[in-house]
Amino acid sequence: MPPYTLTYFAIKGRCGALRILLADNGQQLNENMVTYEEWMKGDIKASCVFGQLPKFQDGDLVLFQSTAMLRHLGRKHGAYGKNDSEASLIDMMNDGVEDLRLKYIKLIYQEYEAGKEAFIKDLPNHLKPFEAILAKNKSGFLVGDQISFADYNLFDLLLNLKVLCPTCPDTFPALKSFVDKTAARPKVKALLESDDFKKLPINGNGKQ
Repeated sequence: MPPYTLTYFAIKGRCGALRILLADNGQQLNENMVTYEEWMKGDIKASCVFGQLPKFQDGDLVLFQSTAMLRHLGRKHGAYGKNDSEASLIDMMNDGVEDLRLKYIKLIYQEYEAGKEAFIKDLPNHLKPFEAILAKNKSGFLVGDQISFADYNLFDLLLNLKVLCPTCPDTFPALKSFVDKTAARPKVKALLESDDFKKLPINGNGKQ
């Protein structure tokens, strides 16, 4: 099977979870890094269905929208539950992760200086539902007894939030265990420790 191709900026941004999922499944990823100068010329933007990157290619299939990419890879690599009910619950969990990610993105790009303190203060209220879900499930995953694309997405977001607020998972034992165990998966650990991954900034504006 030919490797996947990702066209995106040289940041973790919306594609951290995708990179982690692929690495954990031993999949190759060709990356086309787009500079902001190239993007501002407009040709690449005009070629994107919704005028946005990332762009993901799996053979002849071309996808835009990062969560669509995650769901596609979840289906292909056994990270979408064992039945329809689990798949629906995984969709729900991922929507919950995305709700919090959008709040984080709004902070980073629109309200960083004025809103950082309030965001960090309110963060435990946003993490409580995930703590409760993980504590109840006891498998170490959000749904069922195997990792899903929603787990990779939550893990990636929690890594970002830990940079913003290093102590944020400390009062949530199930979340802290989730982060530690996911980070210890051998192929995930190798990716997180790789120079190529470490050198990528989290966000495009230098704030984190």
